[in-house]
Amino acid sequence: MSESLLDTIFARRSIRRYTQEPVDEQIIEMLLKAAMAAPSASNRQPWQFVVVTEREALDGLAESHPYGKMLFDAPLCIAVCGDVAESEHYWVQDCCAATENLLLAATARGLGAVWLGVYPREKRVAAIRERLHLPDHITPLNLISIGHPAEEKQPRTQYDETRVHRERW
Repeated sequence: MSESLLDTIFARRSIRRYTQEPVDEQIIEMLLKAAMAAPSASNRQPWQFVVVTEREALDGLAESHPYGKMLFDAPLCIAVCGDVAESEHYWVQDCCAATENLLLAATARGLGAVWLGVYPREKRVAAIRERLHLPDHITPLNLISIGHPAEEKQPRTQYDETRVHRERW
């Protein structure tokens, strides 16, 4: 594993404050390409993404999610959704892998981001589904708030040797 990859992994932190600078369309496409490079059970790729950049829509998402107030200032939100018709059993795992790729790509490009959980909280799922006009077979897993960071957090690992078991519990 290259040091630059490890540096990116350790630098990935939850960033909730952003400047007003918009995220370039080419960077948005690169984030989505990184997300779609994730592993997927049986290569079903059940992910769907809703890119939100319009201020009114971002504010609506901020109002719809109990912990989404940073979306009032974010220039970008990407909703990571799963097509349950494509992958009934592993869509959550597949979309989580895509989400982590997206978060790491954002960090690598100097952006800040935070993962806002939606699924399996039914009230959140219903609110986000309504806000984004999602069809019934598409379930929102999370919202990723993204922007140019207006705060800085130091890289870190959260390694805890007491959580590592070898050969057996």
